[in-house]
Amino acid sequence: MPHSHHSHSGQFCRHAKDNLEQIVQEAISQGFELYGLSEHVPRCRTEDLYPEESGLTPEDLDQTFASFLREATALKGTYAAQITLLTGMESEHITSLDLEKVQSLIEDPRIDYIVGSVHHVHGIPIDFDKATWQRAISESYKRTHGTPLYQEDQTPASGAQVALFLPFLHAYFDAQFQMLQGLQPEVVGHFDLCSLYTPGISLCSLEPALRSKIERNVRYVTDYGGLFEANSAALRKGWTSSYPSEDVLGLIVSHGGKICLSDDSHGVAQVGLNYALMREYLVSKGVDTIWHLVSVDRAEHGDERVGNRGRVLARPVPGWQMGSFWRD
Repeated sequence: MPHSHHSHSGQFCRHAKDNLEQIVQEAISQGFELYGLSEHVPRCRTEDLYPEESGLTPEDLDQTFASFLREATALKGTYAAQITLLTGMESEHITSLDLEKVQSLIEDPRIDYIVGSVHHVHGIPIDFDKATWQRAISESYKRTHGTPLYQEDQTPASGAQVALFLPFLHAYFDAQFQMLQGLQPEVVGHFDLCSLYTPGISLCSLEPALRSKIERNVRYVTDYGGLFEANSAALRKGWTSSYPSEDVLGLIVSHGGKICLSDDSHGVAQVGLNYALMREYLVSKGVDTIWHLVSVDRAEHGDERVGNRGRVLARPVPGWQMGSFWRD
């Protein structure tokens, strides 16, 4: 212990810090046994680049990702005696082009797994800042009702405001389902990122139809053996829990979903950040077994399948909360 399946570095991601080797060295210094390197899949369209990527082209992102794969592969060998590194990539699903891109890239045998994430709704980023997230809510409402929202500074919380929030949530979980079906990611990234700016909201209690979609997605992942990450990044973004939130976590656990750990670090300072708080949260919700990915060439009795690619398996860690990492 411990593990992380989701990370970024400033070397290959402009909204992160530090180089990839520094991230790996920090994970080793903290006692991580397994660390997943999962830079973003290159976006396909110029209009989908972020402000910090001004002056770049999609082709530039392709070259950056190719450099990431070379560096990650080299680091695997360099630090093999000190830590198990897995090479992954975090998906996008802005248009169908993004799913096609991931499907093409995964043919590279150097890539062990996919972190399946959705960061956009109707082409609008939902975790860039609150104003942009609210614009995605307004656009979703407009597509459903024909008129935009004009009070985008209000955060949907209860009552009538929740009704304004619902088209956005339905769009998010439908996009997530499309991503899940298209990619069958070994790890599902920040399952309820849609709630980033509404910490504490109970998604499963808002509306039966929405709960049905969330449950549909959970069942699909559980059926193919995918892992749901408990992602500690939510704690540094103002939540009192990691992703997924309490009600969604409860739904996942009730369906036998497998939970893994991720720090979603964007620099050395965030490696393992808030893991102790995440442990407290998961233990309080009855998560007594976590899982981590392992290469098929290290298979042991008790490992289970994860999707159909066959590059990694899922390994259970019962009693994980008692490990020495948490006592040091």
